[in-house]
Amino acid sequence: MMRVITGEAKGHHLKVAKGPTRPATDLVRGAIFSISENLIDDWARVLDLFSGSGALGIEALSRGAGWADFVEREPKCCAIIKENLEKTKLVERAHVYCCNVSRALSFMDKEYSIILIDPPYNNPLIGDLLEKLASSQLVGVKTIVVVTHPPYRPLNSTHGTLIRLQEHRHGDSCIAVYRKEGSV
Repeated sequence: MMRVITGEAKGHHLKVAKGPTRPATDLVRGAIFSISENLIDDWARVLDLFSGSGALGIEALSRGAGWADFVEREPKCCAIIKENLEKTKLVERAHVYCCNVSRALSFMDKEYSIILIDPPYNNPLIGDLLEKLASSQLVGVKTIVVVTHPPYRPLNSTHGTLIRLQEHRHGDSCIAVYRKEGSV
């Protein structure tokens, strides 16, 4: 059972969809936020792509993020995210977009403080997604983009104007952190 690690919703258990999903473990989520908190001061807007249960975005909200948008294509997962937001009493500071990530990127136009990406591990197109993000309005000069990926599917050090600041391995997960060129 997953839970919120810290903040105002600390300890709340989060529902996870049954099936082939691989939610980020407490260890990986903790590492993501430990890294992120050292890189950004402004947690005004968070984007959680490939949201699954919404655990990453909910953790950000619990830690004080002002707003979180969740993007998930599976309707049953969208329902679970909404249920988890209700349970943690964070629903007033969030919106769930039930569509695929490419479609969401075509209509979303606000800049985010942090973009959290925890894609399915068999997704070979994460590099392409990072290229699209780099040229979108969603990524500003202060935006941090955090991507989890398997060690056997390494990401480039640059994707468009995004430059990798650091990468950490935690078990079978790698965490890559990017920022726009010129803002480093």
